[in-house]
Amino acid sequence: MRSFRLLHTADWHLGQTLHGIPRDAEHERFLDWLLDRIGEHRVNALVIAGDVFDGQNPPIPALALFYRFVARAKALHPRLEIVVVAGNHDSASRLEAPSPLMTEMGVRVIGTLPASANGTFDPSQLIVPLRDADGVVAARCVAMPYLRPSDLPAVEEAENTDPLIEGVRRLYTQAWIGGRDRCRPGEALILTGHCYMRGGALSELSERKILGGNLHALPVDIFPDDAAYVALGHLHRAQAVGGRQEVRYSGSPIPLALDEESYPHQVVLSEFAAGRLIGHESLRVPRHVTIHRVAEAGPDAALERLKRLELDGTLPRDAWPFLEVAVTLSEPRPALRDEVDAVLAGRPVRLLKLGVRLTGSGQTLADSAPPVDLASLEPEEVFRRLYRRSHEGDPEPDLMAAFHELLTGVQETM
Repeated sequence: MRSFRLLHTADWHLGQTLHGIPRDAEHERFLDWLLDRIGEHRVNALVIAGDVFDGQNPPIPALALFYRFVARAKALHPRLEIVVVAGNHDSASRLEAPSPLMTEMGVRVIGTLPASANGTFDPSQLIVPLRDADGVVAARCVAMPYLRPSDLPAVEEAENTDPLIEGVRRLYTQAWIGGRDRCRPGEALILTGHCYMRGGALSELSERKILGGNLHALPVDIFPDDAAYVALGHLHRAQAVGGRQEVRYSGSPIPLALDEESYPHQVVLSEFAAGRLIGHESLRVPRHVTIHRVAEAGPDAALERLKRLELDGTLPRDAWPFLEVAVTLSEPRPALRDEVDAVLAGRPVRLLKLGVRLTGSGQTLADSAPPVDLASLEPEEVFRRLYRRSHEGDPEPDLMAAFHELLTGVQETM
């Protein structure tokens, strides 16, 4: 039985920086690894489901990485089908600009919704035939890009109906019906989407809210039950949606925020036969840069953990680990950053974030004080109450002395 293999990936975010550190070296190694997997698994088609770039105007090195990858992929694997759709981070028009050249290479790039001569949505231009190693059409891919609210048809508000969700549903319904009508017996119907699905696990630090915010999450039933596979992008954690194993986010190939360190970064290899999904496999992406996170601890405990941190001195600088340190403070420690820098000095690690959590009550002055006329309080008492809001106990004598010195200077100028 002839089979067809598709590799699904998304959310590359080429050109991203993390706390000011460029990710080009990590992306370059991922793309080299991806080329190797395409050859190793005899992949017939590659789908990139949006957010190729991190911003609307990607830097030159990011553009070079993408076009170099496409050129190498087609040179090494001339029969490889490549489908690229725009995500919410991408500039749809910029992504589509080289489409005439890319199409000649066998690469379909879809950034915007195509329209017919009368201006209505024309799904036929989204439907891409995908061929197996023998050149026989094995699947039809309905390559739907990220949908902005301006793309959606007007929908009258009705009870229990969200106009944004209903607009997306109508476009998808037109698209997959068009794809299904073109599928011949034995051809798989494959859909793409760059969207936020209901029930999806969101990374708050690195994913923008889309389609009017994540309250407008899409239900999984916008995709037909007979779809062989739905390749999704936007969420960075790899996951299936709504209990349907054929509807999947591939996740991002590298951590795009420090809190994504634990994610299983991967691409998805799916296999089809006779128009049906017969199996899928997650291919874990090796991590070029490790992320160390020192969990919330007191300052002395955190510094001791940093001293014991095991680091590889043979790594090249672009592979030095990223480090996040979280410290809890019950009282001010002005020299904390200097202490951390001193412990890390000369060691092969990059401190990206030093977070401090104060252990005071967190209450506002109005909440923590009994009803009182603020004008009747002495400045020292106001200062003490503000201090207790962020810290435990009362200010140290030297801090109070500094406050009094400052207060005296202010009063003398009044």
